[in-house]
Amino acid sequence: MNANLVGQRLRRALPKLSYSQLFTGFILAFTILISGCGSSVNSDVASDQQDKGELFIGLTDAEGDFISYTVDVVSITLTRANGRVVQVLPATSRVDFAQYTELTEFVTAAMVPLGAYRHATMTLDYSNAEIQVENAVGDAVQVTDIRDSNGDPVTTLEMTVRLEGRNKLVISHGLPAHLTLDFDLNATNRAIFDDAGVPSVIVEPYLVADAQLQRPKTHRLRGMLNAVNVADNSFEIIISPFYEQMSNEQEFGALTVVTNDETIYDIDNISYIGLPGLEAMAVLPQFTGTIAVGKFLHDPLRFVAHEVYAGESVPGGTSDVVQGSILARDGNILTVKGATLIRSGGTVTFNDRVTVTIAESTMVKKQLSTDGYTTDDISVGQKVSIFGAMTSTDVENLAMDATNGVVRLKVTKVYGTTVHLEVNPLPSGYFIMDAQRFNGRPVSLFDFSGTGIDAEHDADPANYEVDTGVLDDGIVVDVMPVDASDIRPIKVFGFVTPFGSAPADFMATSLVDLTRIPATLTMNWTPDTDNPFSEVSENSVTLNMAERGVFHHVGRGGAIVDLSRISPPPVIRGAANGGWYELKEKGPRRVFTDYASFIAEIEARLDNGSAMKRIVAHGYFNDATGVLTAENVYAKLKSSNGR
Repeated sequence: MNANLVGQRLRRALPKLSYSQLFTGFILAFTILISGCGSSVNSDVASDQQDKGELFIGLTDAEGDFISYTVDVVSITLTRANGRVVQVLPATSRVDFAQYTELTEFVTAAMVPLGAYRHATMTLDYSNAEIQVENAVGDAVQVTDIRDSNGDPVTTLEMTVRLEGRNKLVISHGLPAHLTLDFDLNATNRAIFDDAGVPSVIVEPYLVADAQLQRPKTHRLRGMLNAVNVADNSFEIIISPFYEQMSNEQEFGALTVVTNDETIYDIDNISYIGLPGLEAMAVLPQFTGTIAVGKFLHDPLRFVAHEVYAGESVPGGTSDVVQGSILARDGNILTVKGATLIRSGGTVTFNDRVTVTIAESTMVKKQLSTDGYTTDDISVGQKVSIFGAMTSTDVENLAMDATNGVVRLKVTKVYGTTVHLEVNPLPSGYFIMDAQRFNGRPVSLFDFSGTGIDAEHDADPANYEVDTGVLDDGIVVDVMPVDASDIRPIKVFGFVTPFGSAPADFMATSLVDLTRIPATLTMNWTPDTDNPFSEVSENSVTLNMAERGVFHHVGRGGAIVDLSRISPPPVIRGAANGGWYELKEKGPRRVFTDYASFIAEIEARLDNGSAMKRIVAHGYFNDATGVLTAENVYAKLKSSNGR
């Protein structure tokens, strides 16, 4: 069957679908990976370091309504069982958390004393925060009013998580260990607009620990090339995380990167794959700017790169760089939305819109590919990094000339929902989705004119046609709705098809059913309430939505369900095999592994005059029933004396 004809029929026949519960949020995670010191330690310092292990810390995020979220990370500490506090962040790092989606950034490699650790603490400084949120029409608006749930201004934010039970952290000599700390911005941040459209942000600190790395993410390692070992298929990077000025002083430590025959290299804008790429790395000058992207693997503990960028292919070189999404294209004029501007001098700024001029002379490259591409491959919705020269630095009219530059097509993320077809005329390898966000920005911002073979076939986000040719057929069939009630949120990764070629509109490289990944439920009450549950059973509670506060959402994989819009009311159920349930009031925290005992203790305290402030639960959420089966729950109460 002709896919173009199918697309034409579907565009005329399908209704405009909406899914009001779907929008986006943040998850912030520190991945801490530890390996004990080996015999390679210099004898002069061995006595000082033999009781220490090497600690790797990473940072990640998932996009949302925050367009930029830049604060200073001033401290990350671990507290040992004997009370000793170990600082593992060597220097304050300024971080825009909104830029880290589906990715973990290596922050530092530190030597820490061996032993058991009971707490991890992260401190953020908001004194010079630069936060922008998306308003109702999708424009970025600066936030200057940042407060906690009590209404007090936030200047610093300290979050502590206990390392106990399944998340117990013990660093032993020569034995690898790891820890992931999730700072869930869905659970800790909420943007609120007043009647005049002026935003404020409410922050409520909460941190979650995972010592098992059950959901490892792709890691990004940035810094200077220190040494290359072709025989060993590896090279070493001196870490300079985020947009830190690159330095060879090893303040943040160093990490060895392992490569293989499938590693793709982009060195001075020349592509390689496998050994030729590593050999090209070997002739680069020491301290060349380098970025490696890959996975941290165990047995043995190692970082394996599937992408490597070096020299002029790394932002911060001789070119200016704009990173964002193509909002519209008019001939050779591109409008880039949500743009991070990295100047050749090393400065980094956020501007929501930049106009870029391209030409046939513009080099076009694609992430994870060594094939050749042209400017025809640049289309609306595509995520890009563009290397060129700024021709206008007026913040109201930013412009770049990339006619002799480089456009790198990056993996693009589309959020939306499945679409149920009463009659499915789609050819094998195609499906339709209701696309609602491209790389975190709402589809209402994008102008899809010119994307199709003619105007009738321009991309229609409500009936967005996805080519799944590289995916397993079973994965696609599994997410397709069986009836109109089976609509579910999904996340698709891949690349927008070339400009003027749709349909199909998008080439998928992976597909995620968001209903099947872990979720975080966050709920607070305003004012604090002695009646947080409308129903209580032995192993479940139904949340009372009548006096809900600003936090009343379930987030997973960047998509959020507004609990005030679902029926029946949401339920938190204990996991069948037990979990980790934590209760905080005045005095020490109490921890339960039995959910019924946990709920009984909460009920007893409420009967004695305490009030519920907030509850956060982690587990799996059923959209049809509104039930979250929780493996972890944190409940915060206020005692009758107000403490």
